[in-house]
Amino acid sequence: MSELVSIKIDGKPYQFNNGISILNACKLAGIEIPTLCYLEDISEDGSCSLCLVEIKGIKTLQRACLTKITEGMEIKTNSELIYEARKTNLELLLAHHPLDCMTCDKDSDCILQDLAYQFGIKISQFLDKNEAFYTPKETAWDTNSFIQFDPQKCVLCRRCIGACENQSLIEAIGIAMRGYRSTISTPFNIPLEQTNCQFCAECVQACPTGALIEKTRIGKGKIFNLEKTDTVCAYCGVGCNISLYTDKKNKIIMARAVENKEPNKGRLCVKGRYGFEYTNSSERILQPLIKVNGNFREVIWEEALDYTTNKLLEIKEKYGPDAIGVLGSARCTNEDNYLIQKFARAVIGTNNIDHCARLCHSSTVVGLGKALGTGAATNPISDIMNSNVMFVIGSNTTESHPVIAQFIKENKKKRGAKLIVCDPRSTDIARYADIFIQHYPGTDVLLLNAMAKIIIEKDLINKDFIDKYTEGFQELLKTLENCNLDDASKITGVSKSLIEDAAINYAKGPNSIIFYTMGITQHHVGVSNVLSIANLALITGHIGKPGNGINPLRGQANVQGACDVGVLPDVYTGYQKVTDESVRRKFEEHWKVKLPKNIGFAVSQFSDLIFKGKIKALYIMGENPLVTEPDVKHAKESFEKLEFLAVQDIFLSETAQMADVVFPAKAAYEKFGTFTNTERRVQLIKPAKNPSSSVKDDWKIICEIAKRAGYPMDYKGEEEIWEEIRNVTPSLKGISYKRLEENSIQWPCPEEEHPGTQILHLNGNFKRPNKKALISSVTFQPPSEIPDMNFPYILTTGRILYHYHSRNETRRVKVLEEFVPENFVEINPEDAKEIGVKEKDLVKIKTRRGEIVVRAKISAKPKKGVIFLSFHFSETNANILTINALDPEAKIPEYKACACAVEKFMPTLTS
Repeated sequence: MSELVSIKIDGKPYQFNNGISILNACKLAGIEIPTLCYLEDISEDGSCSLCLVEIKGIKTLQRACLTKITEGMEIKTNSELIYEARKTNLELLLAHHPLDCMTCDKDSDCILQDLAYQFGIKISQFLDKNEAFYTPKETAWDTNSFIQFDPQKCVLCRRCIGACENQSLIEAIGIAMRGYRSTISTPFNIPLEQTNCQFCAECVQACPTGALIEKTRIGKGKIFNLEKTDTVCAYCGVGCNISLYTDKKNKIIMARAVENKEPNKGRLCVKGRYGFEYTNSSERILQPLIKVNGNFREVIWEEALDYTTNKLLEIKEKYGPDAIGVLGSARCTNEDNYLIQKFARAVIGTNNIDHCARLCHSSTVVGLGKALGTGAATNPISDIMNSNVMFVIGSNTTESHPVIAQFIKENKKKRGAKLIVCDPRSTDIARYADIFIQHYPGTDVLLLNAMAKIIIEKDLINKDFIDKYTEGFQELLKTLENCNLDDASKITGVSKSLIEDAAINYAKGPNSIIFYTMGITQHHVGVSNVLSIANLALITGHIGKPGNGINPLRGQANVQGACDVGVLPDVYTGYQKVTDESVRRKFEEHWKVKLPKNIGFAVSQFSDLIFKGKIKALYIMGENPLVTEPDVKHAKESFEKLEFLAVQDIFLSETAQMADVVFPAKAAYEKFGTFTNTERRVQLIKPAKNPSSSVKDDWKIICEIAKRAGYPMDYKGEEEIWEEIRNVTPSLKGISYKRLEENSIQWPCPEEEHPGTQILHLNGNFKRPNKKALISSVTFQPPSEIPDMNFPYILTTGRILYHYHSRNETRRVKVLEEFVPENFVEINPEDAKEIGVKEKDLVKIKTRRGEIVVRAKISAKPKKGVIFLSFHFSETNANILTINALDPEAKIPEYKACACAVEKFMPTLTS
């Protein structure tokens, strides 16, 4: 604990922790001191000099933001001398600032304007009325679609630079030129998009004037005319707290990060900042649709609901309940998802209920569940700052989870933590790595086994932890006897010295934390990959304490929550097994219905089952499998064989276009309910805009069909649904809406007095039958399809920063779509030379399942022999190419490795 020191502020005695700034001491004392340039931990260089104070014994005024308190210090914050000095400094800042507040988009949202009012400054005494403002003819900010910079309104406070350097960890901008001509610029004034800027717009949020502003906001209203709603970002699984601003026309026009709140602490990425626009789209479905003779016609709700109910009951009666499959959605709330899994089980009578977690983290649910007893992240995002070694494997963190990437970079930059990155591509996060291992896709088990063997041979294991808290170590030793480091180096394509360095650094820690995503899970050996990661943590004891642990990063806003509330074919809520008779009896009593005993089918099995005639109908809420399924050509052919397909969505997605019935649903930013983020944090979401009167909540649509099917599901609102969820789910029992209004809570939270659980498995408390974690013997298996003479390259797929999932939302966000309007394939320069392909050439990529034509991007990011393609674009769908080889336990497809051929595409000219 810090030593307390006694000081006086304006004659009153106070005690504070030694070493804090005068500014922070005054804040704690409730004394306001004006600042313009200061942002704690972001921008602290004192350039504006508005926070001047007097200190007894010191002749000159001191800046409160930079001066630390000391024992006996006597501070004066309010005197005529201080007032005049602050006012003079403010007038100097205003000397070259245009007086156009009434026409500025930041009017009433400008700290400089507020201070001018506070000090009664109408015009600066230093303003030369005959002097024209210096404005560069062209700035680096003019060519991008995201951010506008007006140098005339810039007061050189440097907050934007601090935000870019210390919050986003990008360093794309700085001060150019000197003296009177100083300005904020990129290096050599190159266009902003040619720097490493990721358009997170932290610089805009930091700017205290109208100098920086989102271009999408210009001309759309002053902030005092906007309604602010604090909610949660609806994109990736980080769960960023976000403020959305809605105008009087019911359009969301601006987004900001909520300051100083977990998990994002004031940060957002480009999608969080700009991605709300899809909610305003004219392409929204606003009326129920029924397909007649191949064409949709709008119908009233009653007709669509009656028609759907009758078709489902007819198919259930004719073929049995397991002839129907149901999909929930990671883009919908916990309340929506709870009711759709209840609908599948209690109304349809099937456990054929699944969602997109099957395609991203089912390996995690199975693998970590087997090893640790809980298939979820062990530590909070904030724990990054407690780690000494950060091990990132199979995760393009900067593009998939940008805010978490910022924390990782911050820990490395400010606290000197080491970063190990393993990935087949040299991604942005790899640029910051102390150790970068670029291995071949599908060789993760061999790499991780080699690391484990090195750790054991160098006696870097935690023997006490292994003996006390684990089982299976001796079996692992036997398996590793066959792990040859020379073979591992050859097969992975990584030098032995790099593997050794990574192993030693991770083992020594002293606090080491692991992050992974779909580069680990999306393999036909996905569960083995996850078990191999768990082995590393368990043999070193890097789990169950701060700064350690295993953190699978979830890709969609509520993919964790959808799993938690039972949208999986083998479990009810809280991962209670459908095959456990006592559990099933409990749900039967709560739901007052007989429930199916057998484990249902996974979504990755649906296409084959439809093709074989075993599944006749699908009911889909918010998913788009005709873009996201592997071997999507086969999936489409199977969907054409369905007798009935119903879809709830906000847009006419590729899957909805094939449906017999489409229901218009509310978007996430129009909903009330809860999301659960990647660190198990349950968060309350609130509607930022009013939906069209003709669309409905997803849960209400489900209830309407259930009622017509003879099983009334009547709820007054989302809170009543949540009360039922927590009543049947021990891990969520203590989390109420009332508590969530005050703060988000991480499960497990067994009772209302419980604070929630930040770190799982504290002191070796593993949720397995014998309380011990399982160390697994895992052997290497190559990808199900390896390169050959006809298909000589390895195709791997993944995300890019500017789009999301199947692009159902982001294609309707103008700035994102304009910035990356089409797909591209990354090809290593050596491979491109062999193929005869240059930058932006069209190339044909072929696998045994199909082919696409896409534009080439020559890049050193992929390892030689590896081709990278993003999966967001239906027009050039990567999943036409990918293979439907499934992990035998998790049933996850192998998206990350298949054999392909690449050739330059020569269009055929026709008359």
